[in-house]
Formats: sequence, structure tokens, C-alpha cells
Amino acid sequence: MMIEKVSKSRPVLGYILKGYPRISETFISNEILLLERMGFKLRLFPMRLPRENFSHGSVKEIKAQVDYLPTELFFDYSRLITPNIFLAVKHTSVYLKTLKYAADGIHTKRGLATLKHLLQAGYLTNNLLLKDSNVVHLHGHFAHSPTSVTLFASLLSGIPFSFTAHAKDIYTTAKDKLKRKIDRARFVTTCTAHNEEYLKTVAGNSSTPIFCIYHGIDIDLFKHQQFNFSPGNPYRILTVARMTEKKGLPTLYRALKILHDNGFEFRHTLIGDGDDREKILYLISSLGLSNSCEWVGTRTHEEVLQHFRESDLFVLACEIARSGDRDGIPNVLVESLAMGVPALSTEVSAIPEILLNDKTGITVPPSRPDTMSDAIIRMLTDHDLRQRLITNGRQYVEEEFDNKIWVKKLGELFLSQNSLLQIHPTKPT
Repeated sequence: MMIEKVSKSRPVLGYILKGYPRISETFISNEILLLERMGFKLRLFPMRLPRENFSHGSVKEIKAQVDYLPTELFFDYSRLITPNIFLAVKHTSVYLKTLKYAADGIHTKRGLATLKHLLQAGYLTNNLLLKDSNVVHLHGHFAHSPTSVTLFASLLSGIPFSFTAHAKDIYTTAKDKLKRKIDRARFVTTCTAHNEEYLKTVAGNSSTPIFCIYHGIDIDLFKHQQFNFSPGNPYRILTVARMTEKKGLPTLYRALKILHDNGFEFRHTLIGDGDDREKILYLISSLGLSNSCEWVGTRTHEEVLQHFRESDLFVLACEIARSGDRDGIPNVLVESLAMGVPALSTEVSAIPEILLNDKTGITVPPSRPDTMSDAIIRMLTDHDLRQRLITNGRQYVEEEFDNKIWVKKLGELFLSQNSLLQIHPTKPT
């Protein structure tokens, strides 16, 4: 039963995010902005402060109020525990029911994380949702911790929820936990058809509908690109990736080593950062690639697009990490095709949904430097292949990955699954 709360204005859609804003999650800020332009009123509840000291331009256009939740279980303990005590006293039966539901998770090895998520949900419910907020629907982005907070907040407040599942959050979450979240949700979206099929298998006989909603990109940003069908030496190769296991960077650099040893001239640029930074930089040096490869760290979206304009080939060597973590469809692959830069990646997960092999891009088996090096040479030197990939890739993105189309479908889902939500369309400024 929904706890009674004050309502003073039009209904609000509440987004629970892991962090906001994040350079690596342009698709989320774009989604929020487009939903606002559709006429939705949003309020954002990030679980963490931003990691970077700069953000994409689209973030500055977002009007939604942002309320950061307390982040650390021990450092923020007093901020977390006090509203939970108040909530437990005021709504004892609801709180105990939610605590009982959370108990299974609290008794596992990730018990402290589950406890923190419950306390964050209590903070969110007591301090924000039950006061002057008009939030009538909650939506979690990522199926792990943000959706845990979203689920607990839904149980505490009675506000229905939905969530979007992406990649790591799907494949590194226990199936039984994932199913419990699916069962409780009003609906679930995910960003690839591959993920949709997997989630429906996990859901089994659940009545919760699951939809594929591609992230897409802002097609307008990629108009009037000059296509380079016949690049020359030294060839310019680009990779945009976090320095983590699932990105397969060792495979990529070993492929580049093969090219280097065979006298193939190139310049490779890596944009991104991550936990494996020192390991990757050491590998570049140990392979003798320091004069051919550069790492430029994290860059703004505008700077990334400029690197695309200066590149002849985009390469990602994605693989499945030992933890089960993997990519869905990296947005940089979509952007590469939109920029007219041929893209090479692997057959992992949903990547073949964007790179239709030999039509819109090239895919090779993961963890095969020799096969990847052969594909790199072919894609840089075969004029007819490049012309086909560039032309087809650009057309495919325009037809299938326009984010305005996909966010409109998401907005229609929100409206169809929650009759309390309303939109008040406004003209973009």
C-alpha cells in the first residue's frame, strides 16, 4: 500500500543513478534530456558524486533537480540511520516487511552492500519521497546497486518502479537476485536484443514485460562528415575504452605488435582510463610500441569526436572477463559508424547487432591478436571494403540507432505502464 504523501504539482519521474554525471555514460544524460524535451518532469537521485571534474555539454541543458544520496555506509552512517529510524517508527509494518525482504541479501557475503542500499532507500523515502516530492514512478539505471535502492524505495514508499539493465550489471548478478528484481518491477528495459533474450530466460514465467530499448546516439551531431575511403601512411587507429579486462586491450596491443614487427606504419591512440592503467601502459612499453601508440586519458565527448575525425579505423577488442562482465553495444561503435570511421571489434555479446559482419563493420573472435591484425590491415587497405562499410554503417545507424526514436519509445512505456505520469511538451530552447 502506498504511503500517503504531499502532492503540490505535476507528477515526477524519479531516476536512481549510480553516479551523475559520468563521462562514460553519455547515453544516460542524453536520455534524461530527451525525456525532458518530451515533456516529462524528472528528479535525479544519484548514489555517488561525479568522478570527473568536467561533463558533457548535454548535462548543462538538463533541468531536473539533483539530490545526492549519502554514499558511504560508515562515513555517512548518522545521515543514513536517522531517517531510517524515523521511517521505521512512523511506518513500522511497511519498514519491517521491507527489512524482511532485504534480509536474504544482508546475510550473504555482500551483506554490507545490501544494508547500505536499504539505508539509502530509507533516506530517499523519508527525506525526499514522503515530503514535498511528487514522484509517482521510480526508475533505476543498472540492474545491480541502483535497482536495489530503487526496489527498496518502492517497497518503502509504495511507488512503482522499473529499471534499465545494461551489461556488467546483468551478467555479474546472480540469476535469482535478478529474477526477484524483475518480478517486482512494473517493466524492464535493456539496451540490446541479446540482453533481452537473456533476461527473458532469467525471468522465466514472470509477468513483468521486458523490452529492448537501444541507447542510440544524437544523429544530428554526426551530420556533414567527410568520409575517408583511401587513407595513407601512417594509418591512424583509434580506441575509446575503459582500461578494464572486458575491453581486451592486451589482445589489441599484441595485434598492433604484429603489425609493427611486419613494418606496417600506424599511429594508435587510446582514450580512456581505468583500474588496469598501469598494467596497460607497461604492456605498451614492454612490446616496444611506445613510439607508435599514445594514451591520452579521459576526454570530453567533443574531444572524442575530434579524434574520430582524424582517424582511419576504430578498434575494440572486447572479451568476456573472468567475472562474467562483458559489453553490450559500446556506444563508441555506434558513433564510429556515424562518423564514417570503419569499426572492428569482436563477436562478444551484442556487438554483432551493430557490426553486421562485412556489411556495417567487421567482427573477429575475441582474444585472437593474429586474426585482429589481419582484419586491421584489410580494413585499412581494401578500398572497396572501406567504401561498403562506411556507406552501409552510416545508413544503418541513421535508420536503427537514432536516440530520439528510442527515447520516445521509452517515454511511451513510462506513460503506458503508469497512468499517473503526464507529459507537458515544450519547444526546445
